[in-house]
Amino acid sequence: MTKIIKVDPENYTDNELFEAAGILRNGGLCAFPTETVYGLGAIYTDCEAVLNIFKAKGRPADNPLIVHICDFEQLYKLVKEVPETALNLAKHFWGGPLTIILPKSDCVPYEVTAGLDTVAVRFPSHPIATALIRETGIPIAAPSANLSGKPSPTAAEHVIADMKGKADIIIDGGNSFFGIESTVVDLSVKVPQVLRPGAVTIEDLRPVLGNIEYGSGASAPKSPGMKYKHYAPDAPVYIIEGDAVSIAERLADEKTGILTYNVAPENFKKGIVLDAGKNSYEYAAHMFYYLRKFDELGVTKILAVPPEEDNMGYSVRNRLYKSAGGKVICE
Repeated sequence: MTKIIKVDPENYTDNELFEAAGILRNGGLCAFPTETVYGLGAIYTDCEAVLNIFKAKGRPADNPLIVHICDFEQLYKLVKEVPETALNLAKHFWGGPLTIILPKSDCVPYEVTAGLDTVAVRFPSHPIATALIRETGIPIAAPSANLSGKPSPTAAEHVIADMKGKADIIIDGGNSFFGIESTVVDLSVKVPQVLRPGAVTIEDLRPVLGNIEYGSGASAPKSPGMKYKHYAPDAPVYIIEGDAVSIAERLADEKTGILTYNVAPENFKKGIVLDAGKNSYEYAAHMFYYLRKFDELGVTKILAVPPEEDNMGYSVRNRLYKSAGGKVICE
Protein backbone atom coordinates (compact mmCIF):
# COMPACT_ATOMS: atom_id res chain seq x y z
CA MET A 1 0.00 0.00 0.00
CA THR A 2 1.21 3.49 -0.87
CA LYS A 3 0.83 6.23 1.72
CA ILE A 4 0.14 9.74 0.40
CA ILE A 5 0.95 12.80 2.49
CA LYS A 6 0.39 16.44 1.61
CA VAL A 7 3.10 18.93 2.56
CA ASP A 8 2.93 22.67 1.91
CA PRO A 9 6.33 23.75 0.51
CA GLU A 10 5.80 27.26 1.88
CA ASN A 11 4.70 26.22 5.36
CA TYR A 12 6.02 22.93 6.68
CA THR A 13 8.23 21.45 9.38
CA ASP A 14 10.90 18.80 9.03
CA ASN A 15 8.79 16.63 11.34
CA GLU A 16 6.27 16.24 8.50
CA LEU A 17 8.98 14.44 6.53
CA PHE A 18 10.10 12.19 9.38
CA GLU A 19 8.04 9.20 8.19
CA ALA A 20 9.16 9.52 4.58
CA ALA A 21 12.81 9.74 5.65
CA GLY A 22 12.39 6.64 7.79
CA ILE A 23 10.91 4.72 4.87
CA LEU A 24 13.90 5.68 2.75
CA ARG A 25 16.40 4.67 5.43
CA ASN A 26 14.63 1.29 5.71
CA GLY A 27 14.96 0.55 1.99
CA GLY A 28 11.67 1.97 0.73
CA LEU A 29 10.82 4.19 -2.22
CA CYS A 30 9.57 7.76 -1.82
CA ALA A 31 8.15 10.01 -4.55
CA PHE A 32 8.80 13.66 -3.79
CA PRO A 33 8.53 17.07 -5.47
CA THR A 34 11.44 19.01 -6.91
CA GLU A 35 11.50 22.33 -8.75
CA THR A 36 11.83 20.44 -12.07
CA VAL A 37 9.58 17.35 -11.90
CA TYR A 38 8.67 14.82 -9.21
CA GLY A 39 11.35 12.25 -8.36
CA LEU A 40 11.14 8.61 -7.24
CA GLY A 41 13.87 8.15 -4.67
CA ALA A 42 15.86 5.61 -2.70
CA ILE A 43 18.99 6.12 -0.64
CA TYR A 44 21.87 5.81 -3.07
CA THR A 45 23.87 3.23 -1.09
CA ASP A 46 21.01 0.68 -0.90
CA CYS A 47 21.49 -1.37 -4.06
CA GLU A 48 18.30 -3.38 -3.61
CA ALA A 49 16.22 -0.23 -3.16
CA VAL A 50 17.88 1.35 -6.20
CA LEU A 51 17.01 -1.70 -8.29
CA ASN A 52 13.43 -1.40 -7.04
CA ILE A 53 13.30 2.06 -8.66
CA PHE A 54 14.08 0.46 -12.02
CA LYS A 55 11.41 -2.20 -11.41
CA ALA A 56 8.75 0.31 -10.34
CA LYS A 57 9.31 2.46 -13.42
CA GLY A 58 9.98 -0.33 -15.90
CA ARG A 59 13.21 1.56 -16.56
CA PRO A 60 16.00 0.06 -18.71
CA ALA A 61 18.92 -1.05 -16.56
CA ASP A 62 21.44 0.96 -18.62
CA ASN A 63 19.74 4.30 -17.91
CA PRO A 64 21.66 5.95 -15.01
CA LEU A 65 20.08 7.75 -12.06
CA ILE A 66 20.81 11.20 -10.60
CA VAL A 67 21.99 11.46 -7.00
CA HIS A 68 20.35 14.36 -5.15
CA ILE A 69 22.21 16.17 -2.36
CA CYS A 70 21.31 18.91 0.11
CA ASP A 71 24.71 20.52 0.79
CA PHE A 72 27.99 21.01 -1.04
CA GLU A 73 29.96 18.73 1.30
CA GLN A 74 28.01 15.67 0.13
CA LEU A 75 29.42 16.15 -3.38
CA TYR A 76 32.97 15.41 -2.18
CA LYS A 77 32.00 11.92 -1.02
CA LEU A 78 30.27 11.02 -4.29
CA VAL A 79 33.03 11.92 -6.76
CA LYS A 80 36.77 11.26 -7.06
CA GLU A 81 37.58 14.96 -7.11
CA VAL A 82 35.75 18.26 -7.44
CA PRO A 83 37.40 20.37 -10.17
CA GLU A 84 37.20 24.13 -10.25
CA THR A 85 34.72 23.98 -13.12
CA ALA A 86 32.31 22.02 -10.92
CA LEU A 87 32.74 24.45 -8.03
CA ASN A 88 32.03 27.39 -10.32
CA LEU A 89 28.88 25.74 -11.67
CA ALA A 90 27.72 24.85 -8.17
CA LYS A 91 28.25 28.41 -6.91
CA HIS A 92 26.21 29.85 -9.78
CA PHE A 93 23.40 27.31 -10.20
CA TRP A 94 22.99 25.15 -7.07
CA GLY A 95 20.47 24.67 -5.60
CA GLY A 96 18.65 24.60 -8.87
CA PRO A 97 17.87 22.67 -12.05
CA LEU A 98 21.43 21.67 -12.98
CA THR A 99 22.98 18.20 -12.85
CA ILE A 100 26.77 17.74 -13.03
CA ILE A 101 28.48 14.53 -14.21
CA LEU A 102 31.91 13.66 -12.76
CA PRO A 103 33.97 10.48 -12.25
CA LYS A 104 32.38 8.61 -9.36
CA SER A 105 33.97 7.62 -6.08
CA ASP A 106 34.03 4.02 -4.88
CA CYS A 107 31.11 4.63 -2.52
CA VAL A 108 28.65 5.08 -5.40
CA PRO A 109 27.25 1.67 -6.45
CA TYR A 110 27.23 0.73 -10.12
CA GLU A 111 23.50 0.08 -9.76
CA VAL A 112 23.06 3.87 -9.52
CA THR A 113 25.32 4.69 -12.47
CA ALA A 114 24.13 1.87 -14.76
CA GLY A 115 27.64 0.41 -14.72
CA LEU A 116 29.38 3.67 -15.62
CA ASP A 117 32.41 5.15 -13.90
CA THR A 118 30.70 8.54 -13.74
CA VAL A 119 27.92 9.79 -11.50
CA ALA A 120 25.31 12.51 -12.08
CA VAL A 121 24.75 14.79 -9.06
CA ARG A 122 22.19 17.52 -8.41
CA PHE A 123 21.43 19.91 -5.54
CA PRO A 124 17.74 20.79 -5.95
CA SER A 125 16.26 24.09 -4.82
CA HIS A 126 12.83 22.77 -3.84
CA PRO A 127 12.47 23.13 -0.05
CA ILE A 128 10.74 19.77 0.40
CA ALA A 129 13.38 17.92 -1.63
CA THR A 130 16.29 19.39 0.32
CA ALA A 131 14.51 18.95 3.65
CA LEU A 132 13.79 15.29 2.83
CA ILE A 133 17.45 14.62 1.99
CA ARG A 134 18.54 16.41 5.15
CA GLU A 135 16.07 14.47 7.31
CA THR A 136 17.10 11.18 5.69
CA GLY A 137 20.74 12.01 6.35
CA ILE A 138 22.08 10.60 3.07
CA PRO A 139 21.82 11.55 -0.62
CA ILE A 140 18.89 10.17 -2.59
CA ALA A 141 19.13 8.55 -6.01
CA ALA A 142 16.07 9.50 -8.04
CA PRO A 143 14.81 9.58 -11.62
CA SER A 144 11.45 11.13 -12.48
CA ALA A 145 8.48 9.50 -10.72
CA ASN A 146 6.69 8.20 -13.81
CA LEU A 147 6.42 4.94 -15.70
CA SER A 148 9.35 4.75 -18.09
CA GLY A 149 8.64 6.53 -21.38
CA LYS A 150 5.63 8.48 -20.12
CA PRO A 151 5.55 12.26 -19.61
CA SER A 152 7.40 13.25 -16.46
CA PRO A 153 5.04 14.14 -13.59
CA THR A 154 4.78 17.77 -12.56
CA ALA A 155 1.82 17.26 -10.21
CA ALA A 156 1.18 14.73 -7.46
CA GLU A 157 -1.96 13.45 -9.21
CA HIS A 158 0.20 12.13 -12.05
CA VAL A 159 2.67 10.54 -9.64
CA ILE A 160 -0.23 8.80 -7.94
CA ALA A 161 -1.55 7.58 -11.31
CA ASP A 162 1.80 5.99 -12.17
CA MET A 163 3.30 5.04 -8.80
CA LYS A 164 0.43 4.11 -6.49
CA GLY A 165 1.16 0.57 -5.37
CA LYS A 166 4.80 0.90 -6.47
CA ALA A 167 6.19 3.64 -4.22
CA ASP A 168 5.93 3.23 -0.46
CA ILE A 169 5.08 6.89 0.11
CA ILE A 170 4.22 9.86 -2.11
CA ILE A 171 4.72 13.43 -0.91
CA ASP A 172 2.21 15.79 -2.50
CA GLY A 173 3.99 19.15 -2.56
CA GLY A 174 1.95 20.87 -5.27
CA ASN A 175 3.02 21.52 -8.84
CA SER A 176 6.63 21.69 -9.98
CA PHE A 177 7.92 25.08 -11.04
CA PHE A 178 10.03 24.54 -14.17
CA GLY A 179 8.09 21.57 -15.53
CA ILE A 180 11.00 19.86 -17.32
CA GLU A 181 13.96 17.91 -16.01
CA SER A 182 17.28 19.45 -15.02
CA THR A 183 20.01 20.43 -17.43
CA VAL A 184 22.77 17.80 -17.43
CA VAL A 185 26.38 18.91 -17.96
CA ASP A 186 29.15 16.36 -18.39
CA LEU A 187 32.42 17.55 -16.80
CA SER A 188 34.15 14.19 -17.18
CA VAL A 189 35.23 15.03 -20.74
CA LYS A 190 37.83 17.49 -22.04
CA VAL A 191 35.26 20.01 -23.32
CA PRO A 192 32.14 20.23 -21.11
CA GLN A 193 29.01 18.96 -22.82
CA VAL A 194 25.30 19.56 -22.31
CA LEU A 195 23.83 16.07 -22.50
CA ARG A 196 20.28 17.12 -21.66
CA PRO A 197 19.06 20.72 -22.07
CA GLY A 198 16.89 22.24 -19.37
CA ALA A 199 16.06 25.46 -17.56
CA VAL A 200 19.75 26.31 -17.15
CA THR A 201 20.54 26.95 -20.81
CA ILE A 202 23.82 26.68 -22.68
CA GLU A 203 23.78 30.49 -22.90
CA ASP A 204 23.61 30.60 -19.09
CA LEU A 205 26.51 28.18 -18.83
CA ARG A 206 28.95 29.80 -21.28
CA PRO A 207 29.88 32.79 -19.06
CA VAL A 208 30.83 30.33 -16.31
CA LEU A 209 32.44 27.52 -18.31
CA GLY A 210 33.62 29.26 -21.45
CA ASN A 211 33.88 26.54 -24.08
CA ILE A 212 30.89 24.19 -23.90
CA GLU A 213 29.00 22.23 -26.54
CA TYR A 214 26.01 19.97 -26.94
CA GLY A 215 26.91 16.30 -26.54
CA SER A 216 25.78 13.56 -28.87
CA GLY A 217 24.18 10.35 -27.66
CA ALA A 218 26.60 7.58 -26.71
CA SER A 219 26.14 3.80 -26.81
CA ALA A 220 26.27 3.92 -23.00
CA PRO A 221 24.44 7.17 -22.13
CA LYS A 222 25.80 9.08 -19.13
CA SER A 223 22.56 11.00 -18.64
CA PRO A 224 18.87 10.12 -18.40
CA GLY A 225 16.80 11.10 -21.42
CA MET A 226 19.42 10.38 -24.09
CA LYS A 227 18.81 6.90 -25.48
CA TYR A 228 15.19 5.83 -25.19
CA LYS A 229 11.84 7.22 -26.28
CA HIS A 230 10.71 9.55 -23.52
CA TYR A 231 7.90 11.80 -22.36
CA ALA A 232 5.25 10.19 -24.59
CA PRO A 233 1.55 10.18 -23.72
CA ASP A 234 -0.72 7.35 -24.89
CA ALA A 235 -1.93 9.36 -27.91
CA PRO A 236 0.65 9.84 -30.69
CA VAL A 237 2.20 13.31 -30.77
CA TYR A 238 2.96 15.23 -33.98
CA ILE A 239 4.97 18.45 -34.09
CA ILE A 240 3.41 20.93 -36.51
CA GLU A 241 5.75 23.42 -38.15
CA GLY A 242 4.27 26.24 -40.24
CA ASP A 243 0.71 27.53 -40.35
CA ALA A 244 -0.74 25.75 -37.33
CA VAL A 245 -4.35 26.70 -38.07
CA SER A 246 -4.13 25.48 -41.66
CA ILE A 247 -2.49 22.20 -40.66
CA ALA A 248 -5.02 21.62 -37.89
CA GLU A 249 -7.91 22.40 -40.25
CA ARG A 250 -6.66 19.67 -42.54
CA LEU A 251 -5.78 17.02 -39.95
CA ALA A 252 -7.80 17.62 -36.78
CA ASP A 253 -11.14 16.17 -35.77
CA GLU A 254 -13.15 16.42 -32.57
CA LYS A 255 -10.94 13.84 -30.83
CA THR A 256 -7.67 15.62 -31.68
CA GLY A 257 -5.73 17.38 -28.95
CA ILE A 258 -4.05 20.63 -29.98
CA LEU A 259 -1.30 22.14 -27.84
CA THR A 260 -1.17 25.70 -29.10
CA TYR A 261 1.40 28.44 -28.65
CA ASN A 262 1.16 32.04 -29.88
CA VAL A 263 -2.02 31.09 -31.72
CA ALA A 264 -5.32 31.95 -30.01
CA PRO A 265 -7.29 28.80 -29.14
CA GLU A 266 -10.43 30.19 -30.78
CA ASN A 267 -8.67 30.14 -34.15
CA PHE A 268 -8.90 26.35 -34.18
CA LYS A 269 -12.31 25.16 -35.36
CA LYS A 270 -11.91 21.49 -34.41
CA GLY A 271 -10.29 19.57 -31.62
CA ILE A 272 -9.62 20.00 -27.91
CA VAL A 273 -7.27 22.98 -27.53
CA LEU A 274 -4.97 23.71 -24.58
CA ASP A 275 -2.83 26.86 -24.52
CA ALA A 276 0.84 26.28 -23.60
CA GLY A 277 1.36 29.89 -22.49
CA LYS A 278 2.92 33.16 -23.54
CA ASN A 279 6.62 32.21 -23.59
CA SER A 280 8.85 29.14 -23.58
CA TYR A 281 9.12 29.10 -19.76
CA GLU A 282 5.34 28.91 -19.44
CA TYR A 283 5.35 26.27 -22.18
CA ALA A 284 7.81 24.17 -20.16
CA ALA A 285 5.69 24.48 -17.02
CA HIS A 286 2.54 23.34 -18.87
CA MET A 287 3.83 20.80 -21.39
CA PHE A 288 3.97 17.50 -19.51
CA TYR A 289 0.84 18.34 -17.52
CA TYR A 290 -1.12 18.99 -20.70
CA LEU A 291 0.20 15.92 -22.51
CA ARG A 292 -1.18 13.84 -19.64
CA LYS A 293 -4.38 15.88 -19.65
CA PHE A 294 -4.96 15.01 -23.29
CA ASP A 295 -4.81 11.32 -22.37
CA GLU A 296 -7.34 11.91 -19.60
CA LEU A 297 -9.60 13.60 -22.17
CA GLY A 298 -9.34 10.60 -24.47
CA VAL A 299 -7.84 12.25 -27.54
CA THR A 300 -6.68 9.99 -30.37
CA LYS A 301 -3.76 12.16 -31.50
CA ILE A 302 -2.01 15.34 -30.41
CA LEU A 303 -0.84 18.20 -32.64
CA ALA A 304 1.75 20.33 -30.84
CA VAL A 305 2.84 23.82 -31.89
CA PRO A 306 6.46 24.16 -30.67
CA PRO A 307 7.90 27.35 -29.18
CA GLU A 308 10.57 29.39 -30.90
CA GLU A 309 14.08 27.99 -30.51
CA ASP A 310 15.25 30.53 -27.94
CA ASN A 311 17.12 29.63 -24.75
CA MET A 312 14.40 27.69 -22.93
CA GLY A 313 12.64 26.99 -26.21
CA TYR A 314 15.50 24.72 -27.24
CA SER A 315 14.95 22.61 -24.12
CA VAL A 316 11.19 22.48 -24.64
CA ARG A 317 11.60 21.44 -28.26
CA ASN A 318 14.01 18.71 -27.15
CA ARG A 319 11.28 17.20 -24.95
CA LEU A 320 8.54 17.68 -27.54
CA TYR A 321 10.51 15.96 -30.28
CA LYS A 322 11.19 13.02 -27.97
CA SER A 323 7.49 12.90 -27.07
CA ALA A 324 6.66 12.76 -30.77
CA GLY A 325 9.38 10.26 -31.59
CA GLY A 326 10.58 12.76 -34.19
CA LYS A 327 7.27 12.96 -36.05
CA VAL A 328 6.92 16.39 -37.71
CA ILE A 329 4.17 17.69 -40.00
CA CYS A 330 4.95 20.68 -42.21
CA GLU A 331 2.72 22.55 -44.62
